[in-house]
Amino acid sequence: ANSVKSAMQAALDSTALMLSKEAATDTPAQLQANGTAYFKALFNRPDAPNPVITASYTTAGGSSVVVNGSAPMQTNFMGIFGYNTININGTSTTKWGSTRLRVALALDNTGSMSSDGKMTALKSATKSLLGQLQAAASNNGDVYVSIIPFSKDVNVGSTYYNANWIDWDDWDDDNGHDNSTQTCTSTKTGKNGKSTKKCTTTTTWVPDNHNTWNGCITDRDMTQVPNTTTDYDQSAQNPDPTVPASLFPAEQYGSCPVAMMGLNYNWASMSSLVDSMQPNGNTNQPIGLVWAWQSLVGGGPLVAPLTSSDYQYQKIIILLSDGLNTEDRWYSSQSQVDNRMYQTSNGSGTCANIKASGITIYTIQVNTGGDPTSTLLKNCASDSTKFFIVTSANQILTTFNKIGTGLTQLRVAQ
Repeated sequence: ANSVKSAMQAALDSTALMLSKEAATDTPAQLQANGTAYFKALFNRPDAPNPVITASYTTAGGSSVVVNGSAPMQTNFMGIFGYNTININGTSTTKWGSTRLRVALALDNTGSMSSDGKMTALKSATKSLLGQLQAAASNNGDVYVSIIPFSKDVNVGSTYYNANWIDWDDWDDDNGHDNSTQTCTSTKTGKNGKSTKKCTTTTTWVPDNHNTWNGCITDRDMTQVPNTTTDYDQSAQNPDPTVPASLFPAEQYGSCPVAMMGLNYNWASMSSLVDSMQPNGNTNQPIGLVWAWQSLVGGGPLVAPLTSSDYQYQKIIILLSDGLNTEDRWYSSQSQVDNRMYQTSNGSGTCANIKASGITIYTIQVNTGGDPTSTLLKNCASDSTKFFIVTSANQILTTFNKIGTGLTQLRVAQ
């Protein structure tokens, strides 16, 4: 009986795995018929000649196939004691899709990406990764992806010019024109005296209409988030219109990247966005990273989809950059920009804050110019296995495929 049970369990496990490949498209009758055929091809025990199995498929809490089997086994010696048969039972469950993915892509769109075919390779690799992630989704909503192109700034989209989460103070100071008005008064001396005219010119600054904004956002203020030691530029805390320091500052940056796209599963639209990316501007990895984080939790223009207790969620950021940090809102010194992202002295900064929130970070350094290995990107990754350095543009595709393969292994057998 133990031998029959072992053989039955092995056949049930294999049957459940095979049915998982077709369960989403089979009718219940087809699933049952195919399951029976698979099982009987694997289970061949003359001492248990009439096995019966049932196969079912459900998408509640992720997709799963359950296969139950039973068979009466004829006895010889036990018949003396009145036991002519022993029922052998087994079950096997194959689950997949019980883990859902939320993936944010922070992609370097700076001017240096124009050399050595890097931007072309990035576009191809990103679209290939999107294809992998799409294929991993059994149902809409299993996998969401956001795309955050960055240079010195990010682009949230110019249509939000009336939003209450934007800080316009610096933009109003930098974009506008002088408006001059002249006021004249005349005075007359004596009965037949001459008139004297005196004019005063007043010049006032008139900010441009906000609907002329190009959608670019620069780093948030360094003012600390209440009750924490985290600055707003290193945080994904939602903006609060009553707290000016928490708002996202508008900037009319001349090398504004294409507009970002929050978490979604519109694969065609994401592919079109990738095609529209163009290399321009200076490098500010921290702003790309923090907006990738913002996309996973929501805030401002980005809405994170609701979660369900029926699922587990993996939140992932993939940051790719080919260069050293060169400029942010305040600095044009690499070390100072680096410190906003990861402060070597104490391990704090945006990277540490993201990892502390339970999000996994992958970092990729595209190094086609023989630069030193980026300690910053290496330290920012969640662990050493999640930092990659590529020395040619075509390795971007290989690296993205490797990461994508790891992310899409959602199938778990019980």
